Amino acid sequence: MLKLVKFSRLLSVLPLLFLAGCNMVVMAPSGDIAAQQRDLIVISTVLMLLIIIPVIFLTLFFAWRYRHSNTAATYAPEWHHSTRLEIVIWAAPLAIIIALGAVTWISTHKLDPYRPLDRLDAERAIPADAKPLIVEVVALDWKWLFFYPELGIATVNELAAPVDMPINFKITASSVMNSFYIPALAGQIYAMPGMETKLHAVINRQGEYEGFSANYSGSGFSHMRFKFHGLDQAGFDAWVAQVKQQGTMLNRDAYLKLEKPSEKEPVRYYAGADADLYNAILNMCATPGKMCMNEMMHIDMMGGGGKESAENREKLQYDNRHADEGIVAPAATVPATGAPARSEPAERTDGMQHDMPGMDMQHGGHSMPGTDNGADPAPAQLNNNN
Repeated sequence: MLKLVKFSRLLSVLPLLFLAGCNMVVMAPSGDIAAQQRDLIVISTVLMLLIIIPVIFLTLFFAWRYRHSNTAATYAPEWHHSTRLEIVIWAAPLAIIIALGAVTWISTHKLDPYRPLDRLDAERAIPADAKPLIVEVVALDWKWLFFYPELGIATVNELAAPVDMPINFKITASSVMNSFYIPALAGQIYAMPGMETKLHAVINRQGEYEGFSANYSGSGFSHMRFKFHGLDQAGFDAWVAQVKQQGTMLNRDAYLKLEKPSEKEPVRYYAGADADLYNAILNMCATPGKMCMNEMMHIDMMGGGGKESAENREKLQYDNRHADEGIVAPAATVPATGAPARSEPAERTDGMQHDMPGMDMQHGGHSMPGTDNGADPAPAQLNNNN
């Protein structure tokens, strides 16, 4: 009997052992935005428990109260309606849904990652003369590249910011989609090639925090992590001086080597970076000879490139990076890499044939835009000749 009691006590402690390895940073963050998101989780959970707990309790109570062996329980087979009970059943969930809707509406706008901060924390507003720290983030395969455009430096897999200083993140990716996430600072924001997402946040306590990609992006995803340092102003100035002292130059050639897929990349410092490198990455034209997306959009805005746009075809191919070097980019398409298809294409059931490269693109007697012989002259091409 004594052994059975000891065994039961061991079983009661066992769940705590499983929780011992949990990182509770989401529920104990160090940044105001993450703290507000934590509060939203707590408020939503409590509101839902106001219904869940009574329902569970009443389910167990009714099962016990009206068990078959309890002959003292009221038996009313003809009962069919109670206005008072209907009001309770519907009013309570309705009130909670209204409360959840109000909280969600307010928080959706207040915690919009694109919205500039209006406070440092719950007790302090942002000083009128406060200048935010701008950080440009690039998700590579499989590492993180950070630009500090106002400081003229860049780092790989290490990020730092002063405590109580607003941080404006501009986030993009070089190839496939990732997710930029520092749990102690703020929620995750997607990093997508050819697009720029934004995040406004602030760190309120000094410390070293974990950052990583929260979106699977290939074989090196597991090691796509970095350290985020929350420092006082003196510590941040010392960190910047260290980067400038130990760093090298990040130009286009250095970036193209860094951009190649690699795993477990060490921390790297760059004392200087090309001023237009981030914009080139964002517009997918860091590789020499590629046309920038903003240039292509300008041509489209002007009405298209006409027949001459055919010259830009190779300049607009972005998914065969490093194919000539034997490096296949993650998620690269079969035509771009020359790799055999993993499965045969599905046959059309409508009798139509798929268009093949080189076929005349005629549809219903009309040619595709820019292929008519009588098309207007194309605007000047804004080719990237870097």
